[in-house]
Amino acid sequence: MTIVSYGRDADIGVITIDNPPVNAIGPALARELAAALDAFQADGDAVALVVECAGSTFVAGGDIAAFGSPDFTAGPFNATLQRLSDMDRPAVAALFGTVLGGGLELAMACHGRVAAPGTRFGMPEVTLGLIPGSLGTQNLPRLAGLKTAARMISDGKPIGAEAALEAGIIDALADDPGQGARTLARKLAGSPPRRTQDLPVPDRDQAGDVLAGLKAAADAAPWLATPRAIHDTMLAAVTMPYDAGVELEQARFAKLVASPQSRAMRHLFFAEREARKIPGLGRETASRDVSRVGVIGAGTMGAGIATAFLNAGFAVTVTDATQAGLDRGLSIIQGNLASAVKRGRMTEAQAAKTLDRLTLGLDLSAVGDCDMVIEAVFEDMALKLDIAAQLGAICRPGAIIATNTSTLDVDRIAAATARPGDVIGTHFFSPAHIMRLLEVVRGAETAPDTLQTVMGLARKIGKTAVVSGVCYGFIGNRMAEVYMRESEALQMEGASPSQIDGVVQSTEYLGMAMGPNRMLDMAGVDVGARTVVEWIAGGEGPTDPGYRAMCRALYERGDHGQKTGEGYYRYENRQPVPSEKTAALAEEMAAKHGVTRRDAIPDQEILERLLFPMVNEAAMILDEGIAYRPSDIDVVWTAGYGFPAWRGGPLFMADEIGLDRIVARMDHYAARDGDPHGYWTVSPLLRQLAEARASLTDWRRE
Repeated sequence: MTIVSYGRDADIGVITIDNPPVNAIGPALARELAAALDAFQADGDAVALVVECAGSTFVAGGDIAAFGSPDFTAGPFNATLQRLSDMDRPAVAALFGTVLGGGLELAMACHGRVAAPGTRFGMPEVTLGLIPGSLGTQNLPRLAGLKTAARMISDGKPIGAEAALEAGIIDALADDPGQGARTLARKLAGSPPRRTQDLPVPDRDQAGDVLAGLKAAADAAPWLATPRAIHDTMLAAVTMPYDAGVELEQARFAKLVASPQSRAMRHLFFAEREARKIPGLGRETASRDVSRVGVIGAGTMGAGIATAFLNAGFAVTVTDATQAGLDRGLSIIQGNLASAVKRGRMTEAQAAKTLDRLTLGLDLSAVGDCDMVIEAVFEDMALKLDIAAQLGAICRPGAIIATNTSTLDVDRIAAATARPGDVIGTHFFSPAHIMRLLEVVRGAETAPDTLQTVMGLARKIGKTAVVSGVCYGFIGNRMAEVYMRESEALQMEGASPSQIDGVVQSTEYLGMAMGPNRMLDMAGVDVGARTVVEWIAGGEGPTDPGYRAMCRALYERGDHGQKTGEGYYRYENRQPVPSEKTAALAEEMAAKHGVTRRDAIPDQEILERLLFPMVNEAAMILDEGIAYRPSDIDVVWTAGYGFPAWRGGPLFMADEIGLDRIVARMDHYAARDGDPHGYWTVSPLLRQLAEARASLTDWRRE
């Protein structure tokens, strides 16, 4: 099948790219583009060339899957772009849709660019741990200036057509960019082409400030290769001849493509797309219409959920048991919108219009006409069951009832409504209007159209949704539970909260933004402890009397973290400092539960004891069918728990470490310390994969 063709429109040669769905550049397209350019150069009657695309967009980037091929090289495509630039007849690009990455590089290699209003332009390679690799780091500064180019390449965020026109990236806007490009091509015909590579960088005299900022960013994250490569290639754009700058770009790009960091981030790129594919659901699966959303509970979480839906254009009704609660919720929502205005994400007028879509009520009946109702009250099963029973009677037929819970049994809550097909779990992360992750919990009787609808709604409100089955903690918190368990066990053995958090936050070991103790202090020790206490009291949790002893003891004595000024740390002006009380508590709990104290615990052991049981728990989650695929677990942890994207998620990192090593160390700790509660018992799936030298991230259910 031909995906790039050459033809004539009167005196204008036309190269048409037709590679659905987004005209992505891959090896085949690069070959055919070169052949089409050969055809134009052999066509002496054409006075100029237009490069355009069929379908819904101009080239929206490269075929990312091709980057993982052992024989991948950008060389052939780059050579074609250079030929395009070097031609003695003008070439004009007709742009529309999303012009990203290699698509923008193709456009910049042309001598003119005409875009439709609404076109988006961007260099998103940084989100994959890369830099532009097809002349982009040298051409973009020459068109848009170093400041604009550095920003676009550093943050990966697209800009609109008006901004692109103002920056000089495009030459004109036209409702019909194809005709506009033909008009410009005829105008340019007969004159020497304006080659991007020959242009001076327009803000060269301001380069010092821009380069200093890029260097500071690179110095602040020396473990990341991309910021340094961005600095070096931007420096080359203003200090080196064009050819030398391109040569440097190619070398940096090739090194980054092969790096573990880029491989990790490309893994997540595909993982987030795979997470949308739900077994049993397809395009033929119906969705329910949702225009009005109800939220039960006006606390921090409920107000955040309401804000997320209001921002996406939904009408929202919020109810609470008290007027004081409603007033507080309204204040939180107003504050969220005011913050968005301050950050430039909406205008005052837009914020006022958004708030107009909000209705408040003191009775559950206020949500009776809503298309979807999200219960967001405290994590208390008795309370949630009571509200679920009421919603089952109050909500109109066909309305979706969602429970926002981080650990509780969604099937029990669904049964209480007497309409379980309408019920689903929605685990939002705080702050709910900002955090990307939404764990969607599919109950045993959740109807397919209920799930399909909620997955679609997740995208509308800007969430990265991952489906989980029903179990304690679902995917993320089930793994976090063993992480916290080992953190507390290490404290009772003699490690301090600051040592543990330091290992987790160190890029040498893991590189998370916050360690387990700081995280729980911030979230509220009481929140975590109540969940554990209820889990154990319900007969489903561990029978080990020392399980999470630190958390439970801190809760009982009223040390709930930042909000009380004392938790795993003591807080001075909200800054964590070592707590003598907590250190003494660790010794007390060790004596009470027969834990042997040690003089020193190596940092490497801390990493292994925190990470390896999480990987083991993930293998059990997969084996039980709680998660559909390993990559879903990596998405949960990178989108919701601060696991660094450049690590690819805990399972990608496990493969990098080696499953055989993880299993061997799990067996080591079981043999060294004993394993009466099964904490170090290796998942059969994990052991099987380790013995087969297989990849965990490649595992699929048969």
